[in-house]
Amino acid sequence: MDKAKLEEIARALRREVMETCIRAKTGHCTSSLSSAEILTVLYFGGLVRCRPAEPDWPDRDRFFLSKGQASPLLYVVLAKMGFFPEEELKKFAQVGGMFGVHLQRSVPGVEITCGSLGQGFGLAAGAALAAKKDRRLHLCYALLGDGELYEGSIWETAMFASHNRLNNLVAIIDRNRQCVTDFTENIVALEDIGERWRAFGWNVRRVDGHDVAALYDALADLRTRPLPGPTVVIADTVKGKGVDFMECVPLWHGLAPSGDLATRAIQQL
Repeated sequence: MDKAKLEEIARALRREVMETCIRAKTGHCTSSLSSAEILTVLYFGGLVRCRPAEPDWPDRDRFFLSKGQASPLLYVVLAKMGFFPEEELKKFAQVGGMFGVHLQRSVPGVEITCGSLGQGFGLAAGAALAAKKDRRLHLCYALLGDGELYEGSIWETAMFASHNRLNNLVAIIDRNRQCVTDFTENIVALEDIGERWRAFGWNVRRVDGHDVAALYDALADLRTRPLPGPTVVIADTVKGKGVDFMECVPLWHGLAPSGDLATRAIQQL
């Protein structure tokens, strides 16, 4: 793992996400910015096995973006990986383009259509169970938002995965502590979030979600040294990371800056 290179990639992803959303005048910038290092480590750190020229390769690892509002980040990652031309990003949320604001399965490299919270995680668990039954060795990753943990389907899936000992399922929580209008601990407190997952029978690891080395160390051994059951990595992050007027401001959720603020955001990134 080249730490400096991964950090450089994460910064580049943030800039491109912001440029994409500013151009479209829409998109969930802050949700994408908090997850940049997570997707950088998964895809550019070589943890997600995939073939850009063969998006439906049967032995690929499956990545489920359960927090489907962060679609701009995944689209930028997939473009840079070579799943489709980067030029297509200019058509994000535009008539005639291949991308909507939320995640779409029609985009090469995307596993699910997703936007409503709580959906993607269940699909990831189902795919992991299918892999077990078919004796396939690929991993299933699911990236969840912490506000998504208010959905009952999340905990139904957590129980299901633990019961079925799905050690090929890896959940990653983007723990940015924000929902649309307020901070999670003001709405319904989630801490101690690690103990909650342990109570549901999961192996728990917690790291700084902006530290590429820590993320890599938390995820890299799960293929070669599988644990008895499913694993969750709680990644502590900052929503809107890298843009001072967006960081830790809930009401920037789902908005793209314009005018002088857009220029300021690009300069900072």
